[in-house]
Amino acid sequence: MAEILDVLLSAAFWTAVLRIASPYILGTLGELLCERAAVLNLGIEGIMTLGAMAGWMAVYQGADLWTGVAVAAACGALLGLLHAVLTVPLGLSQHVTGIGVTLLGTSLSYFVYRLALPQATTPPTVQPFQPLPLPGLLAQTPLTYAALALVAVVAWALYRTPAGLAVRMVGENPAAAEAQGLSVTAVRMAAVVAGSALMALGGAFLTLSAFNAFFFNMVNGRGWICIALVVFASWRPGKALLGALLFAAFDAFQLRLQQIAGGVLPYQVFLMLPYLLSILALVAMSRRAAYPRALMIPYRKGER
Repeated sequence: MAEILDVLLSAAFWTAVLRIASPYILGTLGELLCERAAVLNLGIEGIMTLGAMAGWMAVYQGADLWTGVAVAAACGALLGLLHAVLTVPLGLSQHVTGIGVTLLGTSLSYFVYRLALPQATTPPTVQPFQPLPLPGLLAQTPLTYAALALVAVVAWALYRTPAGLAVRMVGENPAAAEAQGLSVTAVRMAAVVAGSALMALGGAFLTLSAFNAFFFNMVNGRGWICIALVVFASWRPGKALLGALLFAAFDAFQLRLQQIAGGVLPYQVFLMLPYLLSILALVAMSRRAAYPRALMIPYRKGER
């Protein structure tokens, strides 16, 4: 018990929690923005994978780190635009389209990687972002600080700006939004494109901050966790941050618990713990979740 308490009170543990949480924060904010505009984006896994590869590839080819981040965001926005065009004006199934975008983003990433580096047997590396200590805070890379800042930015934009009000209106009552002169199609598409750019930043964090290389399956289901975290957060940015930190704490803790247990249990049990605890937390929170009323419901101008 004393060893567990020492782990929970250590600075190294909370440093790891913030690092692990960063891609979840970015991905969850992106998915939340899409769903606030009534569009479920199941393409998040592929968008994060493409963002990870594109950002890393840009830096590997000679660009600076921030240019790599911008390239990742642009690639995510392009996949988001594809998803938006298919689901908003054309009204195709958001589930099927999202899975298609995930397959496209993942396959395209692997294809471009192999096309650019056909002879690579081990993933080439780049110089990633370095931890930047700030007074009173744990040392983290700039992308972690950016993820934390974006929580406040997205919350402010959603609840304190006309654009945020428009996003919430088209997610709750698109007919009322249209009556106010808003283009439901334009607002939804813009939210999906912006949200997808944020998802891609979550992928770029993995290759430009957490690691220094791109390798297959590195996103490893993080996108699907982000979708669950949106429900856990009741579609609110502040609670999304809490959910990402909670899952990251479970993940960081199970790694240290394996060392404390000393091989008493199979390591797979510890790997399962973050997901099991997250499911329990999701069940507890989702019963009171107030989802956007128009979520996944196609809208055509003039229809009531």
